[in-house]
Amino acid sequence: MKKVNNMAGQNSRKITKYPKNINNINIGVVFFVAVAIYIIISVFIYLGKDRVIPYQVMDGSLSANNIYEAIAIRSEKIVQADRAGYVYYIASEGSRAAAGDFVYTIDESGKLIEYLKSQGSEEVALNDESMSELRSQIMSFTSSFDEKNFYTAYDFKNSLDGTVQKLSNSSLLSDIESLNLNNSIARINAQEPGIVIYSTDGYENLSPENITLENFDQSKYEKKQLINNTLVKKGDPVYKICDSEDWSIIINVKDEEQAKELESHQYVDVKFIKNQDVSSAKVSTFTNGNGDKFFMLSFTNSMITFCKDRFLSVEILTESNNGLKIPNSAIVEKSFYTIPQDFVSDNNDSTKSVLRDKYDEQGNKTVESVNISIYNEDDSDCYIDTDVLRAGDVLIKPDSTATFTVGKTGTLKGVYNYNKGYADFKQIEVLYDNEEYSIVKSKTRYGLRVYDYIILDAESYDKNLSQNIDDSQATIDESADGGSTTDS
Repeated sequence: MKKVNNMAGQNSRKITKYPKNINNINIGVVFFVAVAIYIIISVFIYLGKDRVIPYQVMDGSLSANNIYEAIAIRSEKIVQADRAGYVYYIASEGSRAAAGDFVYTIDESGKLIEYLKSQGSEEVALNDESMSELRSQIMSFTSSFDEKNFYTAYDFKNSLDGTVQKLSNSSLLSDIESLNLNNSIARINAQEPGIVIYSTDGYENLSPENITLENFDQSKYEKKQLINNTLVKKGDPVYKICDSEDWSIIINVKDEEQAKELESHQYVDVKFIKNQDVSSAKVSTFTNGNGDKFFMLSFTNSMITFCKDRFLSVEILTESNNGLKIPNSAIVEKSFYTIPQDFVSDNNDSTKSVLRDKYDEQGNKTVESVNISIYNEDDSDCYIDTDVLRAGDVLIKPDSTATFTVGKTGTLKGVYNYNKGYADFKQIEVLYDNEEYSIVKSKTRYGLRVYDYIILDAESYDKNLSQNIDDSQATIDESADGGSTTDS
């Protein structure tokens, strides 16, 4: 009996063992991990979606800024040597010479060049006044130099060359007098006033009557620089003179819209890319014998600044077109049904509607009223969204038995308005555009208003919308196929 009781006591003290780590599970940690996983998945889904980026419409303007390569035409006369010999230039290139001013000398004997070679013609002593002039030019350049406008370095080089030549020429005249070479060296003076240039290029006699498109080909352009201390024959060019401040540039405008815009102006502002100077020019047009149309822009000043340049890059600044400024990426073309205006009725709540034929479940013909939105109107038709009506719908003219079958379409250029959080097409009228932006007419009946929000990338929105519609249609077709029955 005692043994039985002992056994019963042992059974009552029996312990069931559970896994040791079950009490170590933290519910808070599990919840945190689940939330973290949910957030990560949501972020990936969000990043994978194409998001609509809105753009706020503002008043703005676009200047018709067009850059062209232009040919400069001036009144230029080539002066030829009246004798043979070594030519030495006295007047600085690009400087203004009056009638009778000393321009160059011709050494017929060759004694001067022998002397210069023996003495070293490159060594020129500069007095304090000459050094002061050079310092002034250098300080002026360094104080105004801008790395973004590096072309000014070339202008400075040419200016410095002219100053050095002038100083060298002063020393040369002293040598002539000290060597008693006045009898063998001819001093040539300017016969008329103008700007002295030491180069020729064959374009001196170019005029609007004989210009061609080939003249704009700079790969065939040859400029002959007239070099100091060289031997010339009688009749050779020694310099040329530009004797009038009136000059012109000629451009060829290939784009018809740009040509029409430029032709509408009597005067335009021209910016010279070389130095960013802006000058007003009179606009005229002409056509050469080949039928090519050109524009001539005429100036009455600044000729001396560009007297050494035959080709100039210029920017034509025309008047701005004002309106609503929108990115071109927001513009889209969309198709609409066109229906006659007299088939549209005005509702009491200021909405529009049409009457459409309808058949009920019993096959009886009835008429229903369909609310519509009008996106544009012309003289006879209204543009209606293709989502509201279907091709083949029969519309009934109010208070008449006349009918119209929907099917004719028209295209409108516009943007997607996003003021209410969904896309609503708005027709636009483009006044002017460039590669990035368009100026559209404001305050049109079915158009945009300032401060409206539009979808920035209309093309991407259209693709996503089309994809969603295709996916929805595929789902509907699959459901229809799965639930259909065939009577045998």
